[in-house]
Amino acid sequence: MARIVKSSIGGTPFERLLGHNKAVMERWSSLGNVLEADGFLSSNLKEQVRRTLAQQNGCAYCKAKGKPDIKHFDEKTSIAVGFADVFLKQKSFIPDSIFHVLKQSFTDAEISELCSFIAFTTASQYFGAMLKLEATNF
Repeated sequence: MARIVKSSIGGTPFERLLGHNKAVMERWSSLGNVLEADGFLSSNLKEQVRRTLAQQNGCAYCKAKGKPDIKHFDEKTSIAVGFADVFLKQKSFIPDSIFHVLKQSFTDAEISELCSFIAFTTASQYFGAMLKLEATNF
């Protein structure tokens, strides 16, 4: 059971926890929608990164969609998921050498999008973990 009562505002259990402050929930969801969509990086790549992060960020709700699916991996997805793994282990202490590897396959715009997606997704998953958001069937 979640640590706080879900509000009546929001379309998902996650949004209903944020829905106690409607403006925050709306803006959080809006930014999430932008970051999850195809951009410089594909939504599939970002979903595999999200699944990777979920395995260690402590949110049961976030883990419920499953582990990364290597059937959906291409070279860029493999590198992005590897970077997410490094982030999970190192947090803000990521060596420059890791960025040199990223720059061999990604543009600066793609790296910016990947890092913003990882930061936002981690914040979302930490929020779910803090409030003990339970897994649901998808």
